Amino acid sequence: MSQQQERDGEDPIEELRRRRKQALLGGGEDRIESQHAKGKMTARERIDYFLDDGTFKEVDTFVEHQSTNFDMAEKKHAGDAVVTGYGEVDGRKVFVFAHDFTVLGGSVGEVVGDKVCKVMDKAVEAGVPVVGLNDSGGARIQEGVDSLVGFARIFRRNTKASGLIPQISCIMGPCAGGATYSPALTDFTVMVEDTSHMMITGPDVIETVTGEQISKEELGGARTHAATSGVAHMAASDEEAALDRVADLLSYLPANHLEDPPRVEPYDDPDRDCDGLAETVPEEPKRPYDVADVIDELVDRESFLEVHADYARSMVVGFAHMDGRPVGIVANQPRASAGTIDIDASEKTARFVRTCDSFNLPVVTLVDTPGFMPGTEQEHNGIIRHGAKLIYAYAEATVPLLTVVTRKAYGGAYIVMGSKELGADVNYAWPGAEMAVLGPRGAVNILYRRELQEAEDTEARREELMDEYRDQFANPYKPAQRGYVDDVIEPATTRRRLNRDLDLLERKRGATPPKDHGNIPL
Repeated sequence: MSQQQERDGEDPIEELRRRRKQALLGGGEDRIESQHAKGKMTARERIDYFLDDGTFKEVDTFVEHQSTNFDMAEKKHAGDAVVTGYGEVDGRKVFVFAHDFTVLGGSVGEVVGDKVCKVMDKAVEAGVPVVGLNDSGGARIQEGVDSLVGFARIFRRNTKASGLIPQISCIMGPCAGGATYSPALTDFTVMVEDTSHMMITGPDVIETVTGEQISKEELGGARTHAATSGVAHMAASDEEAALDRVADLLSYLPANHLEDPPRVEPYDDPDRDCDGLAETVPEEPKRPYDVADVIDELVDRESFLEVHADYARSMVVGFAHMDGRPVGIVANQPRASAGTIDIDASEKTARFVRTCDSFNLPVVTLVDTPGFMPGTEQEHNGIIRHGAKLIYAYAEATVPLLTVVTRKAYGGAYIVMGSKELGADVNYAWPGAEMAVLGPRGAVNILYRRELQEAEDTEARREELMDEYRDQFANPYKPAQRGYVDDVIEPATTRRRLNRDLDLLERKRGATPPKDHGNIPL
């Protein structure tokens, strides 16, 4: 008796169980072992780790590709090369898709594209986040243009879902060619060190075209994209850590753009005095310090989650809780390039502010910057255009914006860092803060150039003039007298003031003229 004849008499429930068990094996035991040998989990193991126990509901378990090109008719697997469905993370609903590298290298064909599009459509319809666990060799060559069409459909859904629901990509293996663009369209990208790579063209193609020799890790590894290109927001040591970071990001984000971010039960006194802040930030304008210490003191204890930590390090961005409320934090980092704003810092911060604005997170900005980064390279590479992105991001934001000038804010950098004139709701300054068109030294060198040339002791006279300039211009009281700063406050009271302002602004609703969208200077 043939196997088909045996199955003809098979109980329907038993047939379902057999087929489901077969689907769970993906490409088979050998390929699963190969995946494990590379230090990688399978698609289903990743989903099981990421989602709360017992919450995963699979969609399209038995879908198969219909291609007969080459030998594809003999390479059919239930579910094809992606596992899709929904479940819960910390009790909150989320849709998920995970490329199955054991099936045809996780390649994307027509069916894979359709499955991914279906869960993305359902995620938007249900108003819940979607997370992609990417481990794919790219477009399925055997399916020709059909595979490219699959990618195009995914890209369109990424774009349509942008700003409606959180989209997070976790790169857990190769991600080449067209497969890189979907993660690039999502809100956050997390990569795994050593085992994940993102690149448009591989090292072999680059060597053929340009003669340049480079390793896959140097070209598109996690550290490269986290520190150099900025494509990755985070790099994790292993797959478990990467999935934990995705869960951490979700914990600060609402399910969709119509909901408020999820608050946690307050555990830190909202009126706690921050007595150490006055000592953390030196009075000397050029003396460096780590702004992370200021952030940690202001926000709820151990709640700060930095994003893009290794990229454009003169600016720090991330999420935190203040009295249990999720907020976005933006801060100049005096420890890196004195906190100057360059091209990369402008783009990094503009992107983060717009993300917060999309998902209803207030933005708290801590300002300590001497200005934009000078230099021919910066000018020729378009710092004017890129800096304008930062202006645009703050000016279009409708969420609560709270700004504190901790030490200095000069020139255009004063304007772009959440100034009152760009729409900030609350602006404070600490007593030693300096705000002016130029810093005292630069201003004095211009205003008193002839006098300094004729002075007997040039440096001593310069110091006198700088003190006079500070008294007349570079102090927080002149802006406060004009209403550009709402109040000059003691550093220790900053947390208390910000928490009370956040309570007041909780139901802020911004009104903007109706339009399709603005034209940000990309």
